[in-house]
Amino acid sequence: MRTVALVGADGAGKSSIARAVAHRLGSRARYLYMGVNLEQSTMMLPTTRLAMAIKRARGGRPRMPADWSGGAGAGSAGAGPGRWQLVREAYAGVRRVGWLAEEWYRALVASVYRRRGHLVIFDRHFLFDYYGAGRDDRPGQLLAARLHAALLRHFYPRPDLVICLDAPADVLHERKGEGEVESLERRRQEYLALSEVSPEFAVVDATQPLPAVVDQVTSLVRARTA
Repeated sequence: MRTVALVGADGAGKSSIARAVAHRLGSRARYLYMGVNLEQSTMMLPTTRLAMAIKRARGGRPRMPADWSGGAGAGSAGAGPGRWQLVREAYAGVRRVGWLAEEWYRALVASVYRRRGHLVIFDRHFLFDYYGAGRDDRPGQLLAARLHAALLRHFYPRPDLVICLDAPADVLHERKGEGEVESLERRRQEYLALSEVSPEFAVVDATQPLPAVVDQVTSLVRARTA
């Protein structure tokens, strides 16, 4: 086993735990952020880094769209086909192409780490963050989002082990103070449902104190790499 992904809804503590586990495992482990927050990532395409620098110079914040799942958004609910919809699809398509390049670049970095004999600890994972996109029960889903999710599901490298950091939605909301409890619960259930598509899947109670969660995750990883 060479790759482990820590996933879970916002507020589960993924980044803190992933970094702590990688540190605990020592020189053989490598931490790699696999999420959409460019400000949190230390590994990205040179073109992405340049775009970030330009945006910062202009006083903006480098970020991916808040609605990264590809929904139509609040201003366009119920909008039918037309010029505006075509513009939205074209714009979303261009952005997705750029983001696909970023995703595959990080997959390449992970592959290099593995070939050098390292154990890669993923903080989040693109495949599982986008896995629910394109489902029929998500109204207003853009075609670009559906295609993006399909490409990831069929072609993106999967981690050997997926560890879901789980906590009740109200606990997650209290920690982050963002979003709504209902949306956090939906995301939580989507992550738990990944057990159906991940042969090696474990759930860790993220309501425990941080050191206890780190201990448990580290033990799970060591047990599968022994």
